[in-house]
Amino acid sequence: MQSVDTIRALVERQRQAHYAGATRPLAARRALLDTLRRAIVEMEPEIHAALWEDLHKGAFEAYTSEIALVYEEIRTARRHLRRWSRPRRVSTPIVHAPASSRIVYRPLGVSAILSPWNYPFQLAMAPLVASIAAGNCSVVKPSEHAPATAAVIHRLVETYFDPAVVACVTGDGEVAAALTAAPVDHIFFTGSTRVGRQVMRAAADRLVPVTLELGGKSPAIVTSSARLKVAARRIAWGKFMNAGQTCVAPDYVVAHRTVAEDLVAEIGAVVNEFYPSGSRTTPEYGRVINRTHFDRLAGLLDRQSALAQPVLGGARTADDRYIAPTVFHPVGWDDPVMEDELFGPILPVIPYDSLEEVCRRIADRPNPLAAYLFTESRRERRTFEEFVPFGGATVNDTVVHLANPELPFGGSGPSGIGSYHGFAGFRAFSHEAGIMRRSSRIDVPLKYPPYGGALGFIRRIMRP
Repeated sequence: MQSVDTIRALVERQRQAHYAGATRPLAARRALLDTLRRAIVEMEPEIHAALWEDLHKGAFEAYTSEIALVYEEIRTARRHLRRWSRPRRVSTPIVHAPASSRIVYRPLGVSAILSPWNYPFQLAMAPLVASIAAGNCSVVKPSEHAPATAAVIHRLVETYFDPAVVACVTGDGEVAAALTAAPVDHIFFTGSTRVGRQVMRAAADRLVPVTLELGGKSPAIVTSSARLKVAARRIAWGKFMNAGQTCVAPDYVVAHRTVAEDLVAEIGAVVNEFYPSGSRTTPEYGRVINRTHFDRLAGLLDRQSALAQPVLGGARTADDRYIAPTVFHPVGWDDPVMEDELFGPILPVIPYDSLEEVCRRIADRPNPLAAYLFTESRRERRTFEEFVPFGGATVNDTVVHLANPELPFGGSGPSGIGSYHGFAGFRAFSHEAGIMRRSSRIDVPLKYPPYGGALGFIRRIMRP
């Protein structure tokens, strides 16, 4: 655990390296991306072991949701870096002629990356890829709530990178606070809305730009035209992977009243199909991260069960932080499970009659990070895309939109500020600077006093 003075000295050292040009050339950025890829390849067994220790994350889920996504980000950045970095020509008003204008992407300087515990490797490394691609020095602060993965990230960074370019600091909230208070040039935070507000307050003192990747209650709407078997399988997959601890997991389902009961039955059948020997004994079903979060979810189960018992699951054991895939139906909009983001393997199902009413209900709540629609109707899809607020969405599936590096990923309002992945990540860690180049061979005197009759001429050129 690093002290405040140590962290400040580290950031100052990175600032000096950045200003000296250590990370600005494209060749240097590519070399750093190659080093990161090689480091992950060589340390993959350790990463898998750490994810199992922290979250009981099996090999398939660990690779696909944590490691492979980082490889894809590296590959995309490596392939497109020259094009992304190229200055972009824009037009220049005639009043400034002769001149040319362009937009250039300049690295911000030193990036502070604070990552969460639910996908502790991927959500630390993917922003790091974007920061490196944009030409920054970077300090990564992994979550202390996933200590095994944090230790592996620290070893990876310490072993493969010069700390003047890429560094890792570990510890609790005091370390995070010290990092956000250090003279960094950009803060990238992934986590809860509550902590996101604290990060933004800290950044406001020095007017440091922030990217906040937060969360919210992401809805999945199932209309009467949906293919229920497909919808049930994809909702259950998106909800129960990582034991529901996914920021874009479907937090709750709103199903048309004519299909709600059938959908719930299909979800029950799918869960039995996913975990034929039971979700507690299979290595393919995760665990709640720690006892604090387990107790929160257990209390929520008790409060909701006091209204009506779950139609699926409900079992839990504290010693191994296990909570079974659980479904409640029917649920009301004001029930306990609808108060806050669940972030666990609990799925409320709310029946509805009118899609327009559902859209209004969702719009009246804080903006969710994601939203999902299952339908075969173009009209319903248009209604969803026009009236439901979301950071990103998938139609007829869940979660997968974030796996496309060509799509920006991020929220709005309570679900986040800014976006990343692919080019969006490159932009998040860059400053788009406008540059105008004017000729000094011609100097039209119109803009200089005394102005005389110049205003009439300017009005003709710059008319309403």
